[in-house]
Amino acid sequence: MSAFRCDLHIHSCLSPCGDEDMTPGSIAGIAKLNGLDIAALTDHNACGNCRSFFAACEHYGVIPVAGMELTTSEDVHLLCLFRTLTDAEAFAAAVAQKRVRIKNRPEIFGRQLLMGPDDEPAGEEEDLLVNATSLSLEEAACLAREHGGAAVPAHIDREANGLIAMLGGMPERPDFPTVEVRNERRISELEREHPSLKGKRKIVSSDAHRLWEILDPGWRIELPCAAEADAQTVRHALIDYLNGTPDGGRA
Repeated sequence: MSAFRCDLHIHSCLSPCGDEDMTPGSIAGIAKLNGLDIAALTDHNACGNCRSFFAACEHYGVIPVAGMELTTSEDVHLLCLFRTLTDAEAFAAAVAQKRVRIKNRPEIFGRQLLMGPDDEPAGEEEDLLVNATSLSLEEAACLAREHGGAAVPAHIDREANGLIAMLGGMPERPDFPTVEVRNERRISELEREHPSLKGKRKIVSSDAHRLWEILDPGWRIELPCAAEADAQTVRHALIDYLNGTPDGGRA
C-alpha cells in the first residue's frame, strides 16, 4: 500500500463559474506546488480541457485524472472519474447527447474557455454547461461505470446540488461505495443523521474554482500500488478504490 495526496474535484476555466486563471497549466502547477500526487479535472458536464490538463500534469509530474461534474435531472452533482482520457472523452460525447441546450450568456454566467497546448486559447463552449442534463442519477451512474469509471456523489454536505439535500437521504439505488464531502469535520455528523453512510468510503475534495482553493496538501488515500508506479497503474487503483474494491485501499 502507498499513500497518495489527492484533490479529485477541480474546475477549469471551461466551467463558467471557474476563474479564467484556472487554465490546465496553472492548475497542474499549483497542484505540484501544493504537494498533490493526483489531481482530477472535473468541469461541469464537459471534459473539453482534460487533454490539455494531461499534458500539463505530465510536465509537472502530477498524475492526472480526467473527469466531469455531471448535473443529473434531479439537479444532483455527480463526480464521474475515469481510468483513461479516452474513456472520459467517450463518456463526454455520450453526455453531450443528453445536455439541455441553452446558449451561454457570458456576461451573466461567465465565459467557458477551451484551452489548447501550453494554455493557448482554443475557443469557447457556446451552450451553457451548468444546467441539468436529462440523465437521472441512476442513468448517469450506470453510464459512468459503462465507460470504466467511478461515480461519486459530490459535496453531499452542501445544500446546493448535494445528493442528501436534493433527495432527502442516500438512495438504495444506485449504490455508491464512495461519497465526497467538502468539510471533513462534518463526516461524523452526517453519519449520525444518515447511518447508511457509515459503510461508505469518504473523500474530501476542494471543488476548486480558483487557484488558491486547490487542496494543500490534499486528501490522503492509500492504494495497492507502489508510490513510483506509472500514472495509468495509479489511476486504475484509484478507480477501483472509488468503486469499493475490497482491497482498493483506505482513506
